[in-house]
Amino acid sequence: MKLVASAKLHKAQMAIENMLPYNERLTGIVNDLLKSESLTGTFRSSLMEKREVKRVALVTISSSASLCGGFNNNLIRLTQHVIDEYREQNTDILLIPIGRKVAQALAVDKEEPDKLTRPSGRVSSSARQPANLSTESAYVSIGEKPAHTEASALATYLTKLYLNKEIDRVELLYTHYKNMAVQVLMREQFLPVEADKLTKPSVLSPSSTRQSVNSSTETDYLIEPSAPELLNRLLPQVLDMHMFTMLLDSSAAEHAARTFAMQQATDNGEGLLQELSLQYNKGRQQAITNELLDIMGGTLR
Repeated sequence: MKLVASAKLHKAQMAIENMLPYNERLTGIVNDLLKSESLTGTFRSSLMEKREVKRVALVTISSSASLCGGFNNNLIRLTQHVIDEYREQNTDILLIPIGRKVAQALAVDKEEPDKLTRPSGRVSSSARQPANLSTESAYVSIGEKPAHTEASALATYLTKLYLNKEIDRVELLYTHYKNMAVQVLMREQFLPVEADKLTKPSVLSPSSTRQSVNSSTETDYLIEPSAPELLNRLLPQVLDMHMFTMLLDSSAAEHAARTFAMQQATDNGEGLLQELSLQYNKGRQQAITNELLDIMGGTLR
């Protein structure tokens, strides 16, 4: 299981490294345009509109399999903490779980697990949950094998809800892959878009061997037909790419946690085997000693 997890981790790392240059360059272009003198204080997008938070959407990503240490439990505790925080503010919550573990832990369609993988495009409510907590279970399985098409569909769904003013904020809860032994819980705001946070890439692994593109370098662009129109087209693409990045990041963190857990299990098994072998050898030596003593005692008699 350790070898399988290691192979999947290597594949996830390669996917992140191949995607990062495009993600950082796209984010850098948008950030440069937002910082340009011609747009400072003048550009307004519906995706950047801040309003009073009366209903929030929480996208939380866990795994669908076990044996990955505290990966799922830590994420579930963070999700429950955020839910309690918004409950205290009397804010309605739309929970979008990705991964069967968080869906089961938060009682999302426990009685009909087969429905978790069938996209419905609608918000479902559970009678066992408080009135201000509803769940959307159509995207539970998209984290198993992250694909840009599914990530884009989720980002489009959230954007549509936000533009229709059905929700006022979208937050992402996931685990960031830092290295083999360290995975960091993340809580990020997805909508409304904040320009000062676009320069922060979601995934920057110290183990990456490729040189990152410096997205903070300002460039003089020749834009047609206009910068505002270009930004209105690029912002949805940035959101799509950010969602896909988050899914890849969480997948890498899951495989790293499972690899580390299996390594610990291997080490514990080897330690237990050595201890049992030592006990066996001691018992065997004691039995031989007792037989020799019996033989010596019979000879003397």
